[in-house]
Amino acid sequence: MRKATLARYLDMAPSDIEREVAAGRLPLPVKIGRAEHWSRSAVDSMVEVITGEAIDDWRASQPLYARG
Repeated sequence: MRKATLARYLDMAPSDIEREVAAGRLPLPVKIGRAEHWSRSAVDSMVEVITGEAIDDWRASQPLYARG
């Protein structure tokens, strides 16, 4: 996801995303084409570490979103 989508996903300002990435609390983006993108699973994993809670991802049980 791009930074604006990530900001909405985490309910943060884009500038806060940059600050959290710089602090190492969010993963670095990867460049796809000309834009930076974040992996939702990498972000979720880091949020789990920060909060100490597992994220209940409702998408895992949906065929459309299932990984595998």
